Amino acid sequence: MKKIIIIICILTLAISMTSCKGKALYDEENIDPLLINANNTFAFDIFKKLNAEDAQSNVFISPLSISTALSMTYNGAGGSTKKAMADTLGYSNSQMDALNSSYKNLIGYLNNVDKKVKLNIGNSIWINEGQQIKDAFIDTNKDNFNAQVDMLDFSKASSADTINKWIKDATSGKIDKMITPPIPSDVVMYLINAIYFKGEWTNQFERDQTFDAKFTDGSGLKQDIKMMNRKGKAEYARGNDYKAVRLPYGGGKTSMYCILPDESIGINEFAGSMDVEKWNEIKNGVKETDDLLLRIPRFGIEYGIKKLNDILISMGMGEAFDSSADFSGIREGLFISKVLHKAVIEVNEEGSEAAGATVVAMNESAPANPMEFIADRPFLFVISEDVTGSILFMGKMYNP
Repeated sequence: MKKIIIIICILTLAISMTSCKGKALYDEENIDPLLINANNTFAFDIFKKLNAEDAQSNVFISPLSISTALSMTYNGAGGSTKKAMADTLGYSNSQMDALNSSYKNLIGYLNNVDKKVKLNIGNSIWINEGQQIKDAFIDTNKDNFNAQVDMLDFSKASSADTINKWIKDATSGKIDKMITPPIPSDVVMYLINAIYFKGEWTNQFERDQTFDAKFTDGSGLKQDIKMMNRKGKAEYARGNDYKAVRLPYGGGKTSMYCILPDESIGINEFAGSMDVEKWNEIKNGVKETDDLLLRIPRFGIEYGIKKLNDILISMGMGEAFDSSADFSGIREGLFISKVLHKAVIEVNEEGSEAAGATVVAMNESAPANPMEFIADRPFLFVISEDVTGSILFMGKMYNP
């Protein structure tokens, strides 16, 4: 009997230690602050670029989805291509092993951040059947990004459906189509990230407090909206040129920050001034207040599918999109043909539901044009005696 009790105690201790070890693996302390700073800097940089491009419309992205998909691709970059991607993503001061380890911890941590919030981050790699990809690249993405890896025959229309179904499942149906068949014959691989979020406000709005109101849009026109409304405790900040409120979800580890510029400042001007330093000022500035009248609209945004090539090129990643790109860590002769992104969000009295997906398409570099001579238009011709170099006859074929 004593032996049985001892064995049970040992097993219990072993399970407890394994559990603690697993928990520690995904603790926020194991995530390098350099990665968070790099990702946040990239977030504001790409948001400002997109906002300038879509100044007169809504903008909504998942910058983490974009940077994660590009980071999987970055693992196969070399030479000046790797440097260009590192400069754009903010990884110049990070070692690859440390970066991958931090991503592994970050993804694990975020996927378990709050039992009251659904936050799922999924990665996948889809390889055209018959293409050879280096094992080290595949293993790195499996181990650090928990990437699902599959081979498909891209010549079949069903392959696009298979990839789209993965995206749909990973985003709980919010994003259902990113790949349009037929898949071009020179596409070798797709690297995809999908993020799904659903959280209920820690302090919800009462539906019977929502009322019809007017919203003055960016062009000055008044739009009819449903305005959510509550009064009481809230986290609020007042800066030199803005007001901000923090609305936590679930247990409070995730939240939405609503930032309202002063009326004298246009929204695009304010968005252009946002950076990591100002973001940290806003986050650190919110304080709980007892009596805040809080009104925000019930809204939904569907943004995309956006092709990010030009914006990423303007941010310094141009070489990765050139046929001369160095992705030798994946295999020779590859370049990024396009980066696609789509994001959606719905905000209501209960909380928020959002999803984002990013697709990085890797294509085969076009082979060098073969030498050819096709005389299908007027041409000259010469008959020469080649020992002396004497031209014997010369002519022009104009109309055979």
